[in-house]
Amino acid sequence: MATTTPARPVHPVDEVPPVRQLAAFGLQHVLAMYAGAVAVPLIVGSAMKLSPADMAYLITADLLLCGIATLIQCVGFWRFGVRLPIMQGCTFAAVSPMVLIGTGGGGLPAIYGSVIVAGLAIILLAPVFGKLLRFFPPLVTGTVILIIGLSLLPVAGNWAAGGAGAEDFGEPKNVALAAFVLAVVLGVQRFAPVFLRRIAVLIGIAVGLAVAVPFGFTDFGGVGDADWLGISTPFHFGAPTFEASAIASMLVVALVTMTETTGDFIAVGEMTGRKVEPRPLADGLRADGLSTVLGGVFNTFPYTAYAQNVGLVGMTRVRSRWVVAAAGGMLVLLGLLPKLGAVVAAIPAPVLGGAGLVMFGTVAASGLRTLAQVDFKGNDNLTVVAVSVAVGMLPVGVPTVYGKFPDWFQTVMNSGISAGCLTAIVLNLLFNHLPSKGSSKGGSAAPEADGLASGGGQDAGEKSREEIV
Repeated sequence: MATTTPARPVHPVDEVPPVRQLAAFGLQHVLAMYAGAVAVPLIVGSAMKLSPADMAYLITADLLLCGIATLIQCVGFWRFGVRLPIMQGCTFAAVSPMVLIGTGGGGLPAIYGSVIVAGLAIILLAPVFGKLLRFFPPLVTGTVILIIGLSLLPVAGNWAAGGAGAEDFGEPKNVALAAFVLAVVLGVQRFAPVFLRRIAVLIGIAVGLAVAVPFGFTDFGGVGDADWLGISTPFHFGAPTFEASAIASMLVVALVTMTETTGDFIAVGEMTGRKVEPRPLADGLRADGLSTVLGGVFNTFPYTAYAQNVGLVGMTRVRSRWVVAAAGGMLVLLGLLPKLGAVVAAIPAPVLGGAGLVMFGTVAASGLRTLAQVDFKGNDNLTVVAVSVAVGMLPVGVPTVYGKFPDWFQTVMNSGISAGCLTAIVLNLLFNHLPSKGSSKGGSAAPEADGLASGGGQDAGEKSREEIV
């Protein structure tokens, strides 16, 4: 008698929810990242004093490529795409170098030439980064995830106060609206049925928008002015130019974004239960490089994983990559239909701020959960975490701390995520991989009473994990 082999269970990352849930969950991801996605073209375009028409073109091109980059990352093809619920957007690490390039005489063509070269460099370096995964044990990954969450909280704070640069920034009514949205999200999370809990952020934003309209928080004037159809064409602002100084600064940005993206991939892998191995990591970074090349061709900027959506994955516990792929499809529509994009852009900043506090706090809490796996007794692991978090928070708390340093140094260290990540990697190597005094293989010295300053050993569990990798 023939026997049928049982079907292999589908991993939650690969599950395809019903269409209704795909739409709701995907819209949450779009709303979570929209403000950040349009911020980069707005900042660069404003610094270069572009016309309103050119600014609108940059935004629609950016939304279109955000969607395409997200689809490449989530769905994947051949050796491109990490195939995890990763939302893609323009990296803020590139803002300062691009402004310097654009206003220094090179203009947009010089920016796009350097972006294309940086994208190609990421594709070539992706396998190298994949082999470095063993230097990201839970001690490092937990610290990086914690820094990601903490560095994003000021963004939510700015939104809650009305949005950076707003005339009514800090008005009590803005903070009150953000607090109301936060209360709605928490209420849904606590008392609603399971499905509604998973779209708690979307419900909070919808209710907050409904309250904001009669109180005059919203301005839908831009919706009427927006076009119905907009298509981004290659090299709209002219053929790219390749200047050595511009390329050099953008290559530094490429290394920074690869470091940040690695941290985001590992964070999502922890949350979804699908550990990121060297090959998927390389595939994901390769997808970043391809999207960055496409960005240079289609008049936009370098792309990376968006940490705010990492928090949304952790909060909602919706692990399907197809949900984020649906969000990518929505971004493509927003890029092709500027009028729809104008509707989303009309959501007041305090509404996003209330939701952002929950999402970004969730990222930080996920880092603490990862650090709970680490042994802090009789070693220097607490010192690694303490110093890495301090270095990562320095540019967040004091944005001008590196203002007198060279541009390349600012590019690396002004990003709290990359600064903290690099510090954690170096300190982990220093304390847990290099031989310590009086020990031939870096074993632990005698622990001190508080566990802060002792020898260099890492816990046996972490060592075995690294050796296996």
